[in-house]
Amino acid sequence: MTSELLQQVRIIDPVSGTDQVADVLIDAGCIQSVANSISDLPQDTHIQDCGGLVLGTGLIDLYSHSGEPGFEERETLSSLLQGAAAGGFTRINILPDTSPVIDNPAVVAQFGEKMQRHRGQGGQGGRDSYFSLLSSPSQLSVSFPQLNIWGAITLDLAGKQMTELADLATAGVVGFADGQPLENTALVRRVLEYLQPLGKPVAFWCCDRQLKSNGVMREGSDSLRFGLSGNPAASETSAIATLIELVAATRTPVHIMRVSTARSVELIASAKKQGLPITASTTWMHVLLDTEALKSYNTNLYLEPPLGNPNDLLALRQAVRTGIIDAIAIDHAPYTYEEKTVAFAEAPPGAIGLELALPLLWQHLVETGEFSALQLWQALSNRPAECLKQNLSAIAPGQKAELTLFDPQQSWKVDGQNLRTLSQNTSWLGQQLTGKVVKIWIP
Repeated sequence: MTSELLQQVRIIDPVSGTDQVADVLIDAGCIQSVANSISDLPQDTHIQDCGGLVLGTGLIDLYSHSGEPGFEERETLSSLLQGAAAGGFTRINILPDTSPVIDNPAVVAQFGEKMQRHRGQGGQGGRDSYFSLLSSPSQLSVSFPQLNIWGAITLDLAGKQMTELADLATAGVVGFADGQPLENTALVRRVLEYLQPLGKPVAFWCCDRQLKSNGVMREGSDSLRFGLSGNPAASETSAIATLIELVAATRTPVHIMRVSTARSVELIASAKKQGLPITASTTWMHVLLDTEALKSYNTNLYLEPPLGNPNDLLALRQAVRTGIIDAIAIDHAPYTYEEKTVAFAEAPPGAIGLELALPLLWQHLVETGEFSALQLWQALSNRPAECLKQNLSAIAPGQKAELTLFDPQQSWKVDGQNLRTLSQNTSWLGQQLTGKVVKIWIP
């Protein structure tokens, strides 16, 4: 593999906490040198002028959804991986709500075989394969990210009977998460007790379905103004408070998914202050938009949990900056045009995001000065790795090259020609965005 010299690139390294401009030499999948200027180069080194570009550690998505197996009309593994790569992600972790559900070792093995076949297909296989990210042949290319799967906590995600957690752990799942609320608190307690010796992360989405009722947006003045049924914040916060009490009783580490309210932030901050083993994440759309956006009645803004009120948005942003909320997840949820082209309350909740999150968050948070580049990269890179109990290498000599190269000034249109994912269920469809990933490196 030809060595590469990235000249005068802006290096954002959340692992070492540095933000600097320097040359970076990459050879044989490793970082060979980082210096103000590098002149001693291997033969046939590809030299890239990276002035104005950003080089960061690889982005890591905590949880998203795959169509395949079972819903290939929404997303295939190939389109999922290509979309993730195009968005700058070097690792993605998919939830078990495929068909069949990933709730036993046999399904894990079948999934692994499917991935192996996918890797072996012509020029679209594996970490060492490359495809053109952009139509211009002068642009760099990218490789496929690493894909891991969450094992289901309960059989068929029904919330009634535990899966064989130890067998799933041995089969190689990254951790356990239904991605659906578990409202049987006795079962949740048993799960926490069973998981203690396994050393695998467990993630819960906290929501009381009875309190939620038929709510489709966060309850408040905007829900009254728009005439949409309200989902009270208590549907989330009461469930989080219950989970925190169970963690206090069992001391089993947990990850709280999809945090969306200001009160939830207060509860998590208090639990962390007490020393409870809790990490938490929100999604990229919850730190980008609030209920005001629903005035368009765009079904691609119907999410679970729903977008928060303005005070929720401010609290979530502050919590991410301070680390109370550890990570920003993408929660990529592809749906077909037909599934989303219905009345707002009848649409399936969710939107795509793997290719959109970094450019939109950069433009709306970093370019505005609300976040530093390091703060955003921490929430999308090394802190998700920590939530998964994984390591991520710094951008330093001798370390493996797991990197994302990003052009914050490149403009592109969100449409079927430019999107790698199969589905196009996003409220940004047809809009011009600024910021595009140029390349990723996978060790």
